[in-house]
Amino acid sequence: MTTDSQSLLMEARTGDGATLGRLLEQYRNYLRLLARIEIGRKLQGKVDASDLVQEVFLDAHRYFPTFRGTAEPQFVQWLREILAGTLANQIRRYFGTQARDLRLEKSIVADLDHSSVALAGIAVDPHSSPSEQVMRGEQTLQVAEARSPVPPDYQTVIVLRHLESLTFAQIAERMDRSVDSVEKLWLRGLTQLRKTFGGAL
Repeated sequence: MTTDSQSLLMEARTGDGATLGRLLEQYRNYLRLLARIEIGRKLQGKVDASDLVQEVFLDAHRYFPTFRGTAEPQFVQWLREILAGTLANQIRRYFGTQARDLRLEKSIVADLDHSSVALAGIAVDPHSSPSEQVMRGEQTLQVAEARSPVPPDYQTVIVLRHLESLTFAQIAERMDRSVDSVEKLWLRGLTQLRKTFGGAL
């Protein structure tokens, strides 16, 4: 966690809602990306990732007094759990199940955790040293931010390949493109993302 984020977290603990709002804003792109992945798996065309993140922020404001962690990994995990609960509520709504399903929520939390780890790995140069990979693996939020200037087609291929674990053939079918063009988009997108990510560090 950056010094700024740490101080915001500590200040938010005093009950300052505006400070909590500034802290949460640092995670908007990260949570929106994770929400988009889960929507693609379960709720395609039914909900909007930005709307889900807004719900997460409202719940985070409401329940922040119950948050007991002191460090970024705990805070980010807490936000992912809120996102999982929000997604589970949407699934119940659209698929007609009324009772809360803890197994579904745990499954979504596991999916979100997996996507978060995969996100951290996108910008890691496979030829870098183990210590460099660990350092970059800790920059998940910066990877989510670095995605923003990458062209949409590149982003789509990267998300489908690395976070939804689709094959190039499946991505080509989803995007209505040839496998060759998808592979080229993936390579160019990954190169640009790593370059953008490197500049953001």
